Amino acid sequence: MAAAAAETPEVLRECGCKGIRTCLICERQRGGDPPWELPPAKTYRFIYCSDTGWAVGAEESDFEGWAFPFPGVMLIEDFVTQEEEAELVRLMDRDPWKLSQSGRRKQDYGPKVNFRKQKLKTEGFCGLPSFSREVVRRMSLYPGLEGFRPVEQCNLDYCPERGSAIDPHLDDAWLWGERLVSLNLLSPTVLSMCREAPGSLLLCSAPLAAPEALVDSVIAPSRSVLCQEVEVAIPLPARSLLVLTGAARHQWKHAIHRRHIEARRVCVTFRELSAEFGPGGGQQELGQELLRIAFSFQGRPV
Repeated sequence: MAAAAAETPEVLRECGCKGIRTCLICERQRGGDPPWELPPAKTYRFIYCSDTGWAVGAEESDFEGWAFPFPGVMLIEDFVTQEEEAELVRLMDRDPWKLSQSGRRKQDYGPKVNFRKQKLKTEGFCGLPSFSREVVRRMSLYPGLEGFRPVEQCNLDYCPERGSAIDPHLDDAWLWGERLVSLNLLSPTVLSMCREAPGSLLLCSAPLAAPEALVDSVIAPSRSVLCQEVEVAIPLPARSLLVLTGAARHQWKHAIHRRHIEARRVCVTFRELSAEFGPGGGQQELGQELLRIAFSFQGRPV
């Protein structure tokens, strides 16, 4: 495990940032504070509770004890063992990592895609890596992940020495399907969710039980908060699997803040095809070809 978490000095001298993105490396090289303003932090913080599926106001905040439903999140703890985790990262580290934005490094297994022009190429894509075969098989055993057949895997490497982070964003919906699945390895972190939609979120007293046990006992909404001022924190333990669907996938942007990377973290994200590339879709044949390549499990990073 220690060997897997080690960083080489060369990595900590290199930077892959472009445009307004920065990391600790390029900030030190440029000297002083970045010449642009970072977006302001959200005013009100809520914590996602996996037992109830609600976002609950943080302790000692203006909304402590208040909550709202936060659907579309499934968290599976201890999806892999410590031994499996160490072996997965060891196998990833045998291949080169490419420098990426905001202090990250990456390995991509998937087609080359131009999302702006909605075009993709299969050249160079030879499948998901062999070490992911068991991970993909295990996913399909869980309710909510039946029939999940990913055609893309993206490994992201985060490190506090590089100031790694990822800005709030929504994943593409033209190519990628309903379920976004991520495996969190090596260290715990927090996924931060925000939504730029106008309007307010209606709040109730925080539930003490799972939704099915509440029946009609939920107190009617009696407070509200502006949606744009809310951030929902989803704690991610090491070795946990996160699934985002519905509103959490398509309406709430997700991010990893620099302050939530306290040790090396590797995130493995799997993406399935959208309906456009599925049976009866306009690009069904291309979708079948992508699945055939992906499930050969002969991939190397592209």
